[in-house]
Amino acid sequence: MDPNWGLISSITWVKGGLGLLLTVAIVIYWYIRVPGDMPKNIPKVPIYISLIGLWSDMGQDIIYDRWLREPLEKYGAVQIWFAGRWNVLATRPQYLVDMFRHEDVYAKAGSQKKIPWSVIAALVGDNIINAHGENWKLFTSIMKPGLQRRITDSKPLLMKSRLFVDTLIGEQWGLGDNGVSVNPIIQRWALSCMGLSFMGVDLKALERPGQRIEELQTIIKKTLFKPLFFNFPDLDRFPYIFHQRRVAFAIMQEFGDLLCEAVKKRPTTTGEENSTEQVVDLLDSAFKEGKITETQYRNNLKVTFLTAHENAQQLLNSAFWELGNNQAVQRKLLDEILAMDTVEPSVDQVNSMPYLFSVVLELLRLYPPVSQLINRVTTQKSILGGDIVIPNHTWVGWNAFGVHTDTQVWGPTARDFIPERWGQDVRTIQSVVRSKTTQCHFIAFNAHSRKCLGQGFAVLQMKILLFEMVRRIEWTVDPTYDLKLTSGGILAPLMLRVMIKERT
Repeated sequence: MDPNWGLISSITWVKGGLGLLLTVAIVIYWYIRVPGDMPKNIPKVPIYISLIGLWSDMGQDIIYDRWLREPLEKYGAVQIWFAGRWNVLATRPQYLVDMFRHEDVYAKAGSQKKIPWSVIAALVGDNIINAHGENWKLFTSIMKPGLQRRITDSKPLLMKSRLFVDTLIGEQWGLGDNGVSVNPIIQRWALSCMGLSFMGVDLKALERPGQRIEELQTIIKKTLFKPLFFNFPDLDRFPYIFHQRRVAFAIMQEFGDLLCEAVKKRPTTTGEENSTEQVVDLLDSAFKEGKITETQYRNNLKVTFLTAHENAQQLLNSAFWELGNNQAVQRKLLDEILAMDTVEPSVDQVNSMPYLFSVVLELLRLYPPVSQLINRVTTQKSILGGDIVIPNHTWVGWNAFGVHTDTQVWGPTARDFIPERWGQDVRTIQSVVRSKTTQCHFIAFNAHSRKCLGQGFAVLQMKILLFEMVRRIEWTVDPTYDLKLTSGGILAPLMLRVMIKERT
């Protein structure tokens, strides 16, 4: 054999390896490059900021303060990597007003449009939150009466609140001097309230913990926000390579099947009000009448289930943290509650309590559960707020945490928890909320034509629960707990522990 053959073979292998590496490098560069037509007058957030979750569990409040706050407050918007592409993220109110008012230019387009092959698209698909045009009008015409159904009887929510407090007290009794891990119990409360109010079924999640549909919620939350797949959703195209994604798709299917089976078995009445007014019944009728497909029925059922419990769950986690560190707020709430002289408050009574209302709003301001959302796409070349030229088919979004904690918007106390900033009486508070929402200073429930249809229920639910909690218990944050907010997705404290003390 020619002695040079081995050398030639080695050189060939080296060249081949270098060629492969070069090809991979070119593909990666092409994938993550910033398109040349992106806005020129706003900065680009380095891609590694979006990928921090791959190697760190840093909370999104720290990430925002360290890398996003300065450019966003200076320029009002930035270019940011999210869901496998470069997007425009805005926080300046004038830009948000433009975005929210011009639905025809900045059209809602969720995962079903952006990444239709992904796990999250398989979970919720085309639904009332992310749909645009005729589909959105159709879904809204069907579901709006159920989502905005006027609650006149406080007892169902009050009973679940009492059971929740009973569970907390019992848990603390068993733990002695150790703090109660509240999130699992909160999730069961939120699921129970959601089921009664929108699905026409009592899931009895508080009474019977560990049901599969409850377990799936914990699994789904962990699955959706896996940093690698969250930032590079194209990997979801290859479930035959990534076993965990095969499992993820199966979990989404199981959840949909289980939910549909649960609502099929619901009783004809809930004992609260006419059950035909509930979202599930309206969707059932629309499906049977051929107005929507089975897929649309399932998608809207799932998104109602998820959003109607998840946001309340995380807001209550934040309430435990904030009020657990602020005994003065608990005492002031208690004074207002005792002044009502009732343990069976009606809806009208809890709605007449200004400080309770203000506390809920201030929690939503400082801890908006949906802290960031990029689910709109330009339908044409546009100029956002008259300043930023954005090309056609570019995804745009907002960061509520940024807006709500901007001192240029809320003044020097923007980072402080001050319920009194909303007003001293209910009428004034309602006026301030309307004004702040219209100006896009307060976007916890979005704004303008696409504001959350279930916001009235969400606020009432929190009022009733806080009424019962503060009336019966006081709590402090476990002194061994260090605050750690979620690193992405829904904003809330992670693994919070509190010390519960029953009032005498």
